Amino acid sequence: MKNFNDILELARVKGPKKVSVAVAHDEGVLNAIKKAVNENICIPYLIGDEERIREISKKINFNLNNIDVIDEKDVVNACRKAVSMVNDGISDIVMKGLVDTSIILKAVLDKKIGLRTGNILSHAAVFSIEKYHKVLIITDAAMSIAPSVNEKKQILENAIGLAQSLDITTPKAAVICAKEKVSLNMQATLDAQELVEMHKAGIIKQCFLEGPYALDNAISKAAAEHKGVKGDVAGDADILLMPNIEAGNVLYKSLTYFSDSDNAGVILGAKAPIVLTSRADTDVAKLNSIALAVLRASN
Repeated sequence: MKNFNDILELARVKGPKKVSVAVAHDEGVLNAIKKAVNENICIPYLIGDEERIREISKKINFNLNNIDVIDEKDVVNACRKAVSMVNDGISDIVMKGLVDTSIILKAVLDKKIGLRTGNILSHAAVFSIEKYHKVLIITDAAMSIAPSVNEKKQILENAIGLAQSLDITTPKAAVICAKEKVSLNMQATLDAQELVEMHKAGIIKQCFLEGPYALDNAISKAAAEHKGVKGDVAGDADILLMPNIEAGNVLYKSLTYFSDSDNAGVILGAKAPIVLTSRADTDVAKLNSIALAVLRASN
């Protein structure tokens, strides 16, 4: 996978998938859904204020013929309905509309209607960067604040599943730290060492896993060679497992605003993928995120 054109092409092959959009009366979200319908990767259920949904759809020339619009003005109930539809097998994906993330996640984690699996929920971002030779998965930049080593294991396993959805059969994962050597004064490097030992013991499977790696060693063969860092992952990572949310979030936003890149994000670890785009995300980023969720739902 080199870019999002490849991802969209694969989503067209594996889609369309049914998407329940919670609180769908938002122009940015409906624009993205319109594009996804036109790409034939998405069959939406639009849940929210029906009058506003139809008004916005008319404004953006989104034809709602043959599309289910479910009138639910209460945002909490709209989120619960969207999640319930996935839990009942009606839909494959949940997408956040004009609602706070905390409200939709409360529905996702509800013991009766939710999508719990016992695994940690984590955010994975996929970037297509002009200067990198393939798509790159960064995790976790939005959900897990300070994950323990066992939580990092689950975050990594979520990302491995996503990579395999992108037809990356055995992804190369780098455990990112501030340096490439283990230090007793840096917990992230100790976590990296433990994760690599889990991989060697066969506990973490279906990937190449190396670390601790400073960022340059993971994405630049020249930097890795200069520092004498050798391995299958060095300079060729598919997955960057970040040490904490600050590092993940800063890298995510740096790539978004300072580089010529496209991106998408999805929440993993539930029974179904969850699209939690920000209002600041472009329509293209929202479409890319839908495509990503379609591929994950296909596995």
